Amino acid sequence: MNGSESGEPLRLGAVSVSLTVKDLQKSLAWYRDVMGFTVDRRIERDGKVRGAALRAGDARISINQDDGAKGWDRVKGEGFSLNITTSQNIDAIARGIRERGGTLDSEPADMPWGVRLFRLRDPDGYKFAISSPRPA
Repeated sequence: MNGSESGEPLRLGAVSVSLTVKDLQKSLAWYRDVMGFTVDRRIERDGKVRGAALRAGDARISINQDDGAKGWDRVKGEGFSLNITTSQNIDAIARGIRERGGTLDSEPADMPWGVRLFRLRDPDGYKFAISSPRPA
């Protein structure tokens, strides 16, 4: 019996995402060196690294090398945004990303719904909004 059949709402604990990237090594360096994710494991096929499983706290992202089957010039990340929350200081996170060579789409700002957030994009254009609750 699923949640809707029992009348109980769905409750999820965490979510992971898998992203297809144009240049695995470039994306791996960005997620690891700029964003601060750690590499849980590298995924190899035929002796070549084809992907990586990354983590930062409870957030999990897998990146996989695009095989070109749908065309090399296809746009990635359109209409898609990952919203990540943290209890850490948003301004310090944004500053660290800039210091490590990252570019923000928007600087940290207070939002009317009670969070402080900034936005950025990975090398393939996948969008991220990183936020934390505003101090009371």
